[in-house]
Amino acid sequence: MVIVAAITFFHVMLCLVACGAMAAMTHPVHTSTHPVAHPCAETLASWLLPQALSLAVLQHKYLQPGEATAGDVFERVAKAMASVEVPEKRAHIAAIFRQQLAHGAIGAGRIMAGAGAARHGTLASCFVQPVGDCLGGRDAAGYPGIHDALSQAAETLRWGGGVGYDFSRIRPQGARINGSGLSASGPCRFVDAFDKACMALQKTDARRGAQMAVLRCDHPDVLAFIAAKQTPGRWVSFNVSVGITDAFMQAVEQDQLWSLVHSVSPRELRPAPNAKSDSEPVPYVRGDGLWVYHTLPARTLWKAIAHAAHHSAEPGLLFLDTIDRDNNLRAIETIQATNPCGEQPLPSYGACVLGPIILPSFVRHAFGEGGPAVFDMTGFAQAVRWQVRALDNVLDVAAWPLVQQAQEARQKRRIGVGFTGLGDALVMLGLRYDRQQGRKMARNIAQTMRDNAYAASVALAKERGAYPLFDADICLSAGTFASRLPPALRAAIRKHGLRNSHLLSIAPTGSVSLAFADNTSTGIEPVYDWTFTRELHAPDGHRHRFEAQDHAWRVYQSLGRSVARLPDAFVSALQMQPEDHIAMVAVVQPFVDGAISKTLNLPAHIRADEVAALFMQAWRAGLKGLAIYRPNRVRKPVLRTAAQPVQPSGD
Repeated sequence: MVIVAAITFFHVMLCLVACGAMAAMTHPVHTSTHPVAHPCAETLASWLLPQALSLAVLQHKYLQPGEATAGDVFERVAKAMASVEVPEKRAHIAAIFRQQLAHGAIGAGRIMAGAGAARHGTLASCFVQPVGDCLGGRDAAGYPGIHDALSQAAETLRWGGGVGYDFSRIRPQGARINGSGLSASGPCRFVDAFDKACMALQKTDARRGAQMAVLRCDHPDVLAFIAAKQTPGRWVSFNVSVGITDAFMQAVEQDQLWSLVHSVSPRELRPAPNAKSDSEPVPYVRGDGLWVYHTLPARTLWKAIAHAAHHSAEPGLLFLDTIDRDNNLRAIETIQATNPCGEQPLPSYGACVLGPIILPSFVRHAFGEGGPAVFDMTGFAQAVRWQVRALDNVLDVAAWPLVQQAQEARQKRRIGVGFTGLGDALVMLGLRYDRQQGRKMARNIAQTMRDNAYAASVALAKERGAYPLFDADICLSAGTFASRLPPALRAAIRKHGLRNSHLLSIAPTGSVSLAFADNTSTGIEPVYDWTFTRELHAPDGHRHRFEAQDHAWRVYQSLGRSVARLPDAFVSALQMQPEDHIAMVAVVQPFVDGAISKTLNLPAHIRADEVAALFMQAWRAGLKGLAIYRPNRVRKPVLRTAAQPVQPSGD
């Protein structure tokens, strides 16, 4: 949202609170339990007073000129998404989309801010873009050189998209540069360049996305890459992750040696950091044609990863082989990176068009008020089906920063239906996040989402045609995500095709959960705490603090219940064991063909070896990736409780 410069952030906030008060005039009941209609969450306990934080985020990020409430946003977005429907159905479907938005089936932040708006930007949240091993032109495999890749990144960032990259193709520091007596500077130097470019762009007015840097666990510069963000102020626009293979994890388990390799030969021998001299061979070419630069114990590298994550919350891990096995298009594409938050493993020029569904909207009789608390699975299933159609439409509505992105999107039609507010929904149902009953409910929700999303995509394929690269034998080949669908769905896919190659993704949803869901818990995360202080960057460049309350806590209090002694279901992130966080993702991931953005919040006293054990548990549990956050002096939080700070999830 572009805000008139003369209006201060707090003036805007006060105006929005006034809007909330005006909305109350349309509601006849004004008691302590039914005070004011919430313009930001029409179906989320609409009697609750609006929170200043939610209103400020709504205004700052999503309201366009002439809009005053979330309902205005819904009208604009619904009309835009329906604009590609056949003319005679356009108004009817726009009305359905409007209803679905109001009942919790929203778009990700880029969609809610930009759909139907007269602004320059992308509706895709994030992208993955290739980086080749040359400065200009294209490398031997056809990847764009670093200068071209940087130019493409700048254009995508200028449009507001976040970008992930795999820098593993870039030759390591000290590698031979053909035709010169010089040695290569290595990928870390080029990450520096991408970071500076992003920071320069952030000085302009447009909304910017973050970046993700990935380096494989077998790259010769991986130790330098792991250590980079332990230096304050370096790579500030980047999240970083190490691409982990099954072979490496098995080497760690078995305490074997691990080779760091590249296709380009080294110019001269250089010692590997942290490696014993007696484990360091002379560089040689192994049987697959790759140059072995160094050999070190796999556990040495593993400990370095865990220590860095323990110290500075990075790197995260991407389990590349798990991602590849699950991919419906593994026969025709390679995935080596994700978007900055990790919920979308994507090929080169892939994009994530996301739409979370607010789970607390489907809780009936919360906390047993008026009857047993239940989750409306039928209503949720219907919302999922309409969400597939809405996001498929967004692919055709969206403008794309690069022609390659448009081509990739239209050939495969990837979308990401997901959910947010799982933690709060479980609390309102009286189920603990860290117990078997809570995980069972989450599994049922995820399975319902999967089955209905794929059924809806089959129906769209019958109506509009399958995605251009659809091949039933590829999609349903043994081991892919689609191969594990129920038999009836697999038969329907083989007969009619799929409209979308991938359909599911669980994003962090930080901003939309504030603006449109009354500060419900984000994505798959549990509630961090019931009350907290949050800092926001204002358009004037200053940070402003807001006191905020969790949605489930607010609902419980509004029902006249005492918050002095909360029921057992009110369990926060740091009150449960870290293993329980991983267990929740493990029961949901089999039903999500993309990935799940999960930050494992850990207590300050946890040891680095315990972090390593949690990473190992995540790999064994079949997760596609994981990041951790431990309170430390390197990462400054924007969200604080009376006990500890936490790193918030992204949009």
